[in-house]
Amino acid sequence: MLKILIPVDGSSHSERAVKQVLELAESGAKLEITLLNVQVPIASGHVRMFISQDEVNSYHQDEGLAALASSRALLEAAGVPCNYHIAVGRVAETIVRFAREGNIDKIVMGTHGRGGLLEVLLGSVAHEVLKNATVPVLLVK
Repeated sequence: MLKILIPVDGSSHSERAVKQVLELAESGAKLEITLLNVQVPIASGHVRMFISQDEVNSYHQDEGLAALASSRALLEAAGVPCNYHIAVGRVAETIVRFAREGNIDKIVMGTHGRGGLLEVLLGSVAHEVLKNATVPVLLVK
């Protein structure tokens, strides 16, 4: 069984990655699919003075579930089971670590996400994953 990790952020690029994996599933390949959403941590000490850690955790959970919703719906509509996970951390680093620790065989992800200008200024998440992953990475345009 091929263990595939699909990092998703709710963008159309992540949905295209899911559709690519669905094509593989439809061909009869035995897959174990995991969707991963990585939330950026709330680092400001000022925010934490007014909001409890439970509220921050709840926020990350709600945002993560919202970002995963369309990808989960695509897989469910096709009758393809999946696992999903929400993590908090630096996005590319968290994806690579999750793949390594989960014994993932392949990462399938979109070339762009919801970052827009932020990705241009800080470097592409897809590029960082491609550079640091120890498993094959399929980038879907």
